[in-house]
Amino acid sequence: MAAAPDGGGPGPAAGEPLLQRRDSGQGSPEPPAHGKPQQGFLSSLFTRDRSCPLMLLKTLETNPYVKLLLDAMKHSGCTVNKGRHFSCEDCEGNVSGGFDASTSQIVLCQNNIRDQAHMSRVVTHELIHAFDHCRAHVHWFTDVRHLACSEIRAASLSGDCSLVNEIFRLHFGLKQHHQTCVRDRAVLSILAVRNISREEAQKAVDDVFESCFNDREPFGRIPHTKIYAQYAHRDFQNRHRYYSNI
Repeated sequence: MAAAPDGGGPGPAAGEPLLQRRDSGQGSPEPPAHGKPQQGFLSSLFTRDRSCPLMLLKTLETNPYVKLLLDAMKHSGCTVNKGRHFSCEDCEGNVSGGFDASTSQIVLCQNNIRDQAHMSRVVTHELIHAFDHCRAHVHWFTDVRHLACSEIRAASLSGDCSLVNEIFRLHFGLKQHHQTCVRDRAVLSILAVRNISREEAQKAVDDVFESCFNDREPFGRIPHTKIYAQYAHRDFQNRHRYYSNI
């Protein structure tokens, strides 16, 4: 899944990390734990309600970004199965999730995903990588420009660069702010999984930015809000109904 059936691209080379990305940017690394404090009854109930599998299920069933991507994956021959293609795991460092091209699986870092909104952003971001893996022969580990292209698309289309998220990051700007945010997020994501310099990552982003930023499939537009994502999903469904009737 998360990318397509295994046939789409090469798996990680020996020693390569999972294709992961940094925390979505709203927050800092998890503080070190000094022993495990005991949970009270109400606290344990609260934690169970916000557990990774439950938040994932809610995201898959209700989030318009994710629902569109799941439909698009199915239309591309890469139907997503919740049990097969998602894995809730504890992760090291300040990482929220990742897409593993070798297993076609999305890893969700349950120790770093803070809430339902965060879960939805991570799943959306990684499903865009999965969609790219499904529809194209992406050389994730041998061509950094391929990785840059998918990171540009994920930052632009997932809501990573929404106005609300940028305000929380204390990033402000008016002129082409979305493009600036997308460039910055793509570079950070590349640096999270590649042992290259910032200059090399920036060059890879610059080399492919125009074509990849303007590739808005399967949304057909930049879905700045959930309302826009709902419109995009409706248009996607109508588009395929039209072609199926020709």
